[in-house]
Amino acid sequence: MSARSADSGPTMTVALVKAGRTKIRYPAEPVGDDGNRITVRAPWAAPGVRDFGFVRFEPGDVFTEHYWRDRWYAVKEVRTGEGRLKGWYCDITRPAVLRGTELVVEDLDLDLWVSADGSSVLRLDEDEFEASGLAGRDPSAADAAVRALDELEDLARAGGLAGLVS
Repeated sequence: MSARSADSGPTMTVALVKAGRTKIRYPAEPVGDDGNRITVRAPWAAPGVRDFGFVRFEPGDVFTEHYWRDRWYAVKEVRTGEGRLKGWYCDITRPAVLRGTELVVEDLDLDLWVSADGSSVLRLDEDEFEASGLAGRDPSAADAAVRALDELEDLARAGGLAGLVS
């Protein structure tokens, strides 16, 4: 990665909202916005290491995050600080909303992990999704979330997510 000047830092904030409350906010560098897909780049934003067993997110990791205004998911390409691809972490979300320089994304609990070589495709947090009660509160959103997870899993198993985010 190239060095940045002191005044060329991130100019956006990503706000991840869950159950009506902000879960995390972090600075991100805008990469692109084609009117539908917004792409940002950000370092691992949580403190310390998060070891999921199938992947570790740690300081130095870089996330290139793709959000859509019309799709119910976000796809995050995860690389080490040296540039080695770890894989793709996908959040099932409501379509993203850009408010000025703040990108607001509502997390709907479901996630998908796809390893760099595509050999591992894991559906995650289906129990949390069920426990969230979204199906009772907003059945159409719950249906859209499940369809989005199915779509991403199908894409991942059919050849990976690289084509979706290139």
